[in-house]
Amino acid sequence: MQDTAVERRVDRLEEAMMELVYQSRKTEMEIERLAQEMKKFKQEMEKFKEEAEKDRKALREEMEKFKDEMSKFKQNMEEERRLANREWNKRWGELANKLGTIVEDIISPAIAPVIRKYFHCEPEQVSIRIKKRKKDLKDEFDAIAICEDKVFLFEVKATPKPEYVLEFVNQKVERFKKLFPELLEKRLILIFASLRLEKDIINLLTKHKIFGMAYREWEYMDILNFDEVIKQLPDD
Repeated sequence: MQDTAVERRVDRLEEAMMELVYQSRKTEMEIERLAQEMKKFKQEMEKFKEEAEKDRKALREEMEKFKDEMSKFKQNMEEERRLANREWNKRWGELANKLGTIVEDIISPAIAPVIRKYFHCEPEQVSIRIKKRKKDLKDEFDAIAICEDKVFLFEVKATPKPEYVLEFVNQKVERFKKLFPELLEKRLILIFASLRLEKDIINLLTKHKIFGMAYREWEYMDILNFDEVIKQLPDD
């Protein structure tokens, strides 16, 4: 009886050991399976990261390409706008020239901006086509602008010629001084204006200390010899 009880205990012990081995092996297999799953997951994550990086790189390249295309488009549009503006100014100037309205249409709108830009004063009065008579002396002046301490006399010619410049400085200015003596306490600044001024005319104007105003490359009205003339004038 005692041997039988021992045998049963041995059997139970063997069964328990086998169960323990089985459970241990099952656990090892589960751990191995989980390790394989983790390895597979890591591989998939690496692949995902690689694909995501490729997508980000492709997106960055597309964005850079888009930015370059937009920059070129903007430059092209700006160039087209500038060329269109130049062509418009040229045609408008030619039309105003033909109609005899160059002073009203082209020169007068540019007077105040040019004076503010270069002479740093605000015109109190801008008048165009001013006729003045004093006894037997009379004349018509294309434009006069008056600031607090300066007066600007404009001579406008559709087709500038050297004789027009000389007539302006030798005759027109003298008649202006006689007809407007009340303005002589201000500094007199002479401006000869046209749609275009050739180099020889600009040089002649500079020689006589006269500012030349015309379109700069048909883009906007500007003084073309400011630095050359201003250094010849006495300081205020």
